[in-house]
Amino acid sequence: MSDDGGTTRDHAGTGEAAPGPWPPRVVPRREGDDADLARVTAVVRDGPFSDAWESLTSGYSAPPWYQDAKFGIFVHWGVYSVPAFRNEWYARTMYLEGSPEYDHHVATHGPQAEFGYKDFIPRFHGERFDAQEWVRAFRRAGAQFVVPVAEHHDGFAMYDTARSRWKAPLMGPRRDVIGELATATRDAGMVFGVSSHRAEHWWFMNGGSRFDSDVRDPEFADFYGPAMREETAPNEQFLEDWLLRTVEVIDRYRPQVLWFDWWVEQPAFEPYLRRLAAYYYNQADRWGRGVVINHKWSAFRAGAAVYDIERGSMAEIRPDVWQNDTAVSKVAWCWVDGHRYKSVADLVAELADVVAKNGVLLLNVGPKPDGTIAEEEQLLLDGLGDWLNINGEAIYGTRPWVIPGEGPTQNAAGSFVDDGRKAYTAADVRFTTRTDVTGLYLYAILLGRSADGVARIRSLGRASGLLPHGFDRVELLGHRDADGLSWERDDDYLAIRLPPESSHLGAVVKVPLSSPSPQPRVDFLHG
Repeated sequence: MSDDGGTTRDHAGTGEAAPGPWPPRVVPRREGDDADLARVTAVVRDGPFSDAWESLTSGYSAPPWYQDAKFGIFVHWGVYSVPAFRNEWYARTMYLEGSPEYDHHVATHGPQAEFGYKDFIPRFHGERFDAQEWVRAFRRAGAQFVVPVAEHHDGFAMYDTARSRWKAPLMGPRRDVIGELATATRDAGMVFGVSSHRAEHWWFMNGGSRFDSDVRDPEFADFYGPAMREETAPNEQFLEDWLLRTVEVIDRYRPQVLWFDWWVEQPAFEPYLRRLAAYYYNQADRWGRGVVINHKWSAFRAGAAVYDIERGSMAEIRPDVWQNDTAVSKVAWCWVDGHRYKSVADLVAELADVVAKNGVLLLNVGPKPDGTIAEEEQLLLDGLGDWLNINGEAIYGTRPWVIPGEGPTQNAAGSFVDDGRKAYTAADVRFTTRTDVTGLYLYAILLGRSADGVARIRSLGRASGLLPHGFDRVELLGHRDADGLSWERDDDYLAIRLPPESSHLGAVVKVPLSSPSPQPRVDFLHG
């Protein structure tokens, strides 16, 4: 027996002694934490950013690479991919009595006291995981950056951490998944980022503390804990551990995107978020790299980081760049049985809508437990990549026009609206602009195709007043013979007869403008 009454049996095959009895010391302080916290303080003190909101909001701006990238890939791959039931919250809901996951777990795997979430880890082999193969697929899809989940709410680290034994290099795949993806992404010339969902672990497993389950087993307290009530604010011990875990990821992998899920908006996180942001921005300044923090809701003050909407949309153009994180699936972020997938047309329309409103699309895929990307998801990525190969100049490096689009289809703005979107029609269009050394260009992305093959764009008609200088040439991306393109402009429309061979999926009309528009669009070019 140990001095505190706990057993000293081998802990999860690591050769380390088990922690004490329930309730455990859920986030024990580590030797060296004080020195690590002092180092964080020194980096913040030495600037150029301090941890005051005034410094963060006035000194930060999203880097040009991010504003131009427009499209990144999100990856949810972890232990939750093994049960593959309903969604990636299985680690929580399997312990909530009365839930479908609870009943499914008991019927499929047995009582939670005998087979708990930690027992999925030995089944999480990832034997076919190939970071380079993933990145090749993401690059073919047209993505410019990659953001895998470093740690989800379940507390299992997909990276090599000194702060937990529950990590992929030691268990499950027995590989540093984040490290391998970082190398492969950068070798492919793309930007690497990570997401952290650690904050929610404060309460994520608490259902298992209410009945006889392995969450109450002291041997696994350092995995399942804290398992506190979600109504309670995290204490300083947990917050310091959260800060140092995040700092560890920053220093070890140097991500240029750091994505946080929603619970960091809790007031207790506020001083730690400021400290973390100042540390990250100061370290990035030393690296000579532009970085991005993504946050939801009101976790950061406007201007201090990049605002993110989950499965969402803006109603109009947002002056500052923002992000929509969404997935190829309508029902889950990780691999599950029974996905309802979006179509390639859905993804093209979503990308066009986001970019037209000054946003960036972060599109998620969820690989299978063996490390392969499902064929259905691969086909969606390939389809989007095929469209971008032809029409990418209407997306990458663009900025909004004076209006984001036109058309009769009105979809809801806000978060969690992508599952209920209405189908777009031939009259729905999204606009982007580009300025380069050859001039100023306007792009009209057609979200549907008319039965007669004629695209009619009302905003480009003479009566709209949006193009007072007019134009003398119209092109169709992917169609080589611009001189042979049939079009006319009257008061009501710019009408273009689309060639029969042109794609029925998001055809893009390019209009070289004779002079820059005096509209506020110019602000976005330099914003």
